[in-house]
Amino acid sequence: MILVATFIRSFFKKKLQGLIASTQVSCRSVILLDGINLIKYHRSGSVTYELLKEEDEGCLKNYRKRCMQEMHDKLSFGPKFEGVYDLDSGEAFLEVIEKEHHSTVVVVHIYKNGIKGCEALNSCLDCLATEYPTVKFCRIDAVASGAAERFSDEYLPTLLVYKAGELLGNFLACTQHLNEEFFATDVEAFLNSYGLLPEKELLSVANRGSCFICHIVNEIKI
Repeated sequence: MILVATFIRSFFKKKLQGLIASTQVSCRSVILLDGINLIKYHRSGSVTYELLKEEDEGCLKNYRKRCMQEMHDKLSFGPKFEGVYDLDSGEAFLEVIEKEHHSTVVVVHIYKNGIKGCEALNSCLDCLATEYPTVKFCRIDAVASGAAERFSDEYLPTLLVYKAGELLGNFLACTQHLNEEFFATDVEAFLNSYGLLPEKELLSVANRGSCFICHIVNEIKI
């Protein structure tokens, strides 16, 4: 968390100094110190502390939008998801693997109702989706995928894992690697054995970092 905080402070300072050196803004670049006072970095290199003035508000508003977007991109938090997403067509399947954020791991379960293991695997993914909110878990019926001939009953359930449009894992009839009775922890261990899920410690640090950034944003009031 200390490293995240240090990065954020350094990021803001560099951005402020860069804006001052450029002619992108007519006012001096500023950052709120406590919601009332401002730290102002002047072109001369000196630093002063002043009360927030009305003319600074437009500069702060534009600066805040650009800066926070860049910071999120640099820290690669990526989007977060809730639950398992049901895909209803081959087009939806292609879209989710090609257009998702570059840092997002996408896990797709190809299933068919009535096939042994498919229902149990769906339940496991429902659990894992709550444990790994930065992973996008999806499921699609083999027939709806438009590739039923490739995913015949003997190859189901199938798990496909993508990141940045690249196929990282292709597990046909994946339940053959699990016990006859399996649980979410077993599926998690299986995926982790191939290094396909993010480490939970890193997820915790990212979550704390996100909260810290939100705190910084809330302090920059307009």
